[in-house]
Amino acid sequence: MKNTLIKANYESMIFEFRGYKIMVDADLAALYETETKALKQQVKRNIDRFPEDFMFQLTKEEKNQLVTNCDRLASLKHSSVNPLVFTE
Repeated sequence: MKNTLIKANYESMIFEFRGYKIMVDADLAALYETETKALKQQVKRNIDRFPEDFMFQLTKEEKNQLVTNCDRLASLKHSSVNPLVFTE
């Protein structure tokens, strides 16, 4: 029962954009119990360790679509920075 609940929580954090299943930087940071800014800094410092299609930045239109479809990400609506998303 507990594993089912955990799996359901993770599944609600996964979206599909550009043919990839992705997770938004804020959700991934929460899973790692760190700040979004710290996660992004570490990834950028170690970018050569990851494949090219590991992450990308959403466009303004994609960000708006994400906010429209997911109420818990409403804080992104007024952000001037488009979020990074991470692929499987």
